[in-house]
Amino acid sequence: MQRSTWISKVIIALSVMMLLGIWQVGATLLDASVILPTPAETFRALARLLSRPPLALQVMATVGRAIRSFLIIFAVGTALGILAGYARPVHAFLQPLLVICKATPVMSVILLAFIWFSSGTVPLFSAFLMGFPVMFVQVEQGVRLISPQLHEMTVLYGFSSRMRLFHLVIPSLTPSIITGAKASLSMVWKVVIAAEVLTVPRYGVGSRMQMAQVNLETAEVLAWTLVAIFLTAVGDMLFLAILKLPKHIRAARASMKEMMR
Repeated sequence: MQRSTWISKVIIALSVMMLLGIWQVGATLLDASVILPTPAETFRALARLLSRPPLALQVMATVGRAIRSFLIIFAVGTALGILAGYARPVHAFLQPLLVICKATPVMSVILLAFIWFSSGTVPLFSAFLMGFPVMFVQVEQGVRLISPQLHEMTVLYGFSSRMRLFHLVIPSLTPSIITGAKASLSMVWKVVIAAEVLTVPRYGVGSRMQMAQVNLETAEVLAWTLVAIFLTAVGDMLFLAILKLPKHIRAARASMKEMMR
């Protein structure tokens, strides 16, 4: 197992080096920093960004919008997905909204939202409309996949609604909820930053990208892109860490019990 993990890390490192090499070759052949700066120029621009005091404000503004959007998507998508899974009328009622959310281009949503809301609210609204269908569909399908035999067994043994919720519904829906949450979280980062690029709120990673693009500072645009990639990767890692937390807590409790014996 450890050998397999080590080999995977080596392959990932080689892949990263290959991508950097392709980037370097392309920048050298073009020989135009405005079009494609070299990796070295981009990392120097990133170092300059990291040394600027407003960086934390820019990053935290984007992180705050992404987290708020995700929490709203998670709560509303889960609740309505469960309702639609158990009640066909709710599914039929929400179907037009789902079709609109899936079919409408992201840029159209952002531009319309910019007309209706302030620049700080546009990323939240846009991310919700794009991420909600993903969460909703996963949860609704999870409800429909709950075993009818298990449901009949809970009725036969006289489970209360609360017992049925905690011993059947939640365990059965957990994989679907996790899948929907992970997919919607990845989408939220992209939509929030895209909305910031178009609406240019006072603080935000997307706002800085837009300002750098206007000034033809391509290296800085790429540097902010690396920041966005880093935020997405950290968000995914934290999400996975939270999922593993109950397992670690149970293991720690078991170890403490063994030590107390």
